[in-house]
Amino acid sequence: MQTTNVKCANCGKINRVPAAASGTPRCANCHQPLPWIAVAGDDDFAQVVEESKVPVLVDLWATWCGPCRMVSPALEQLAQERASRIKLVQVDVDAAPRTAARFDVRAVPTLLVVHGGSVLARQSGAAPVAALRTWLDQALADHSPRKAQS
Repeated sequence: MQTTNVKCANCGKINRVPAAASGTPRCANCHQPLPWIAVAGDDDFAQVVEESKVPVLVDLWATWCGPCRMVSPALEQLAQERASRIKLVQVDVDAAPRTAARFDVRAVPTLLVVHGGSVLARQSGAAPVAALRTWLDQALADHSPRKAQS
């Protein structure tokens, strides 16, 4: 399982962030929430995504895909904006064919919102950050604990 180096937006310290953990990442220096951006593959997808305590925005992408490279900064921006509330997990479909087949990926990028092992929302294709923000927020709102109780 990989770790990712993340620069704290508050103090500038570089922090090593694990792909899976029981809590959410915080800066070792100033203790501010850090964006949680991880990479997963076939062998660790369940641990990194399905066992996450926070909702996961899964980016099923490919290295050869132009739209995938265009949408990646928007997804990273969403992870930064929602530090400690979501995790962004990037899955290269060519390196993780079982995961791609499991989610019936026919086009890349394919984006999923997963929480508690369940897919809450799915979208194929690249979109601007504003549209992705609305889609993500709607998926999370539709499945919030408060909404489920009403």
